[in-house]
Amino acid sequence: MATAASSITAVQVDNLHFPPLLSSSVSAKTYFLGGAGVRGLMIEGSFIKFTGLGVYLEDKAVASLATKWKSKDSEGLVETLDFFRDIISGGFEKMIRCSYIRELSGREYSRKVMENCVAHMKSVGTYGEAEAAAIERFAEAFKSVNFPPGASVFFRQSPDGILGLSFSQDETLPANEDAVIENKALSEAVLETMIGEHPVSPALKHSLASRLPALFNHGFIVI
Repeated sequence: MATAASSITAVQVDNLHFPPLLSSSVSAKTYFLGGAGVRGLMIEGSFIKFTGLGVYLEDKAVASLATKWKSKDSEGLVETLDFFRDIISGGFEKMIRCSYIRELSGREYSRKVMENCVAHMKSVGTYGEAEAAAIERFAEAFKSVNFPPGASVFFRQSPDGILGLSFSQDETLPANEDAVIENKALSEAVLETMIGEHPVSPALKHSLASRLPALFNHGFIVI
């Protein structure tokens, strides 16, 4: 018998494959793929792709988001910042996968992520001593890691403010986390910089807005 979970499809971003479901031994949860998209920059007139980003959501995210957003279609959602903010701060777990298209060192990658996170936290008034210390722990976790093409970083964002970091040489989610940072403002800022007001991946926002409405109206079962 077919289940609604079959409606959760994989997404291909360049040469990176984002499967429909992702299971974590750390959280003992299974997440579904909300959306995926490329992150890149315009350099000397050419769009250079650096990473592919995938946002996986805990199954209860569907009911949580549908209550408020099921009346809007994809076009309406992609232009609605509050929709993405509800994903970022929602009371459900997220697993963000960042996989590399071009090789980057941990220092190169984390420097830009931290700049964006600090800028956001300062802009909304959530940056203080605790956040500065959390940023230092974030930098420390990445300082000796390198990411060749195909390697991945997984960010586990829990609703109680825990940010778990896992490093992988492929698309496989490791059994254990390499670092755990307890700071809600930083945890949410990581996802905010990806899909918020000034997103590093507009393609990811479009993917989320195009895939989630069908689930709001029909639901699914994680298997």
